[in-house]
Amino acid sequence: MSTTNHISTKWLGNMTFESNNPSGNSLKIDIAKEDGGDGNGYRPKALMLSSLAGCSGLDVAALIKKMKLDVEEFHIETIANLTDEHPKFYDKVAVEYHFHGANLKEDKLQRAVDLSVEKYCGVMEMFREFAEVEINTFFHNK
Repeated sequence: MSTTNHISTKWLGNMTFESNNPSGNSLKIDIAKEDGGDGNGYRPKALMLSSLAGCSGLDVAALIKKMKLDVEEFHIETIANLTDEHPKFYDKVAVEYHFHGANLKEDKLQRAVDLSVEKYCGVMEMFREFAEVEINTFFHNK
């Protein structure tokens, strides 16, 4: 049986909304002051990039744990190109995985990234429907 997510999003005034998620947490969505908002929340398109990085990051973190890999720091940089014409959307997205540590097992870390990108991350699969997605992995050995 498939899973259904239900999100409730409430207008708080001006250009600010509050949206919840299935775990009961909430966040504010807003636009920049120069666009008529108050700048007090996440911008919708940028939030999509956070969802992409978060989805894949959770996969990779779980695999790091499962493989018992020694990683001191791990972060993801997500850089996207927004089209010029309305409706504006991301047509190209680069996702960079950065691993830092003294004892990085590069082959296993790359396998974790590959599994997330190719098999586990549903948000990555959704992005592939509308954008060219480029994946790069960087190892910063200490």
